Amino acid sequence: MLPAFPRSFPPDDVETRIASADDARRLPRPDAARLEHLLSERLGPLLPFAGPQADRLPRVADAIVLAHARTSLRHGRLGEDYHAYHCEDHILEILDGRIGRLIAHGRLHALGWRDWCALALFAATHDLRQREPALRDERIGANERASIEEAWRILDACGFSRTDDEDFYVDLALMIGGSTFDARRSSGPVPNAAEMLQTGGALAPSLPAYLDLHDPRWRERPHWSHAAQLALIAADLDTANVAEPFLSFLASGERLCREREMLCGRRLDAVDSATPVLRFLTDAQETYFFDLHRFHSPAGRHAFAAGKDDNAPRLRALCAGVRARVAAGAAPPTGEAAIALYRSLGATLAGPAGPAGS
Repeated sequence: MLPAFPRSFPPDDVETRIASADDARRLPRPDAARLEHLLSERLGPLLPFAGPQADRLPRVADAIVLAHARTSLRHGRLGEDYHAYHCEDHILEILDGRIGRLIAHGRLHALGWRDWCALALFAATHDLRQREPALRDERIGANERASIEEAWRILDACGFSRTDDEDFYVDLALMIGGSTFDARRSSGPVPNAAEMLQTGGALAPSLPAYLDLHDPRWRERPHWSHAAQLALIAADLDTANVAEPFLSFLASGERLCREREMLCGRRLDAVDSATPVLRFLTDAQETYFFDLHRFHSPAGRHAFAAGKDDNAPRLRALCAGVRARVAAGAAPPTGEAAIALYRSLGATLAGPAGPAGS
């Protein structure tokens, strides 16, 4: 379905232990009730549109519950390798506010009911794997490729057919593949997953060119062109933290920073974390927000661009304020202290912004 990859990604221990949605529901997931509520909110309104295929909706729910449980065990609150950003919280924030805002701005009729299902599946499956060794010369990241392969197996396990439901498999392949952040801008070692989100742009808008290199006739395949358009929306959902209320946006930056320092092996209460944390929360945030990030789909721009514009002047003021404190001789001694400064100054800027882009 996709161009060949140097290696495959077989099931790991978590996938073997949690093989079904029933297995997942037996786990003591602290946010299980919230997830079930969100699934009711997202999938319930699709029932009138599904007609004779209404049986797909509970299968979609099962697939999301299964992916959520595995993420919780690998990199969330049920496991021993906690990732502050790429954990089950990221699934919920896309399913909740981000898809919710997309629906509020475009209404359900803006997309087909299976498209809404595909976006919900993307939310749950695009970060299933986070510990695959990166390969610099591959456009689709190793984590993303592993997540695609597992997502397909999740669909299989939840009763989907690779023939009758081929669109879901194609959608997830292109949406998850398109969520890869391009690390080739970095000249050093391949960045970790948290750093990639601040050092590159999403692959989604370049997917057609990427596919052209490997199969010039890919547009003739059923659904592929449509899936490439959905991949743009999925990339916008994945990065719409820039458009969230300012304190929520700052919290996502803090979570990314904590994950980055964990992956780099630095303790946040240590002196050697102060400088990289400061750079991440100021220079890297500004570069990503103003230079690298774009909303790629009309639906994404319509839903999220105004929120990003509202955050722009606040972010500039926050970064200037942090730098002013450092220049005045009040540099935080540790990474944790740098985060506290970032959070404190951010709270003072969370009121109404000035004109967008000022």
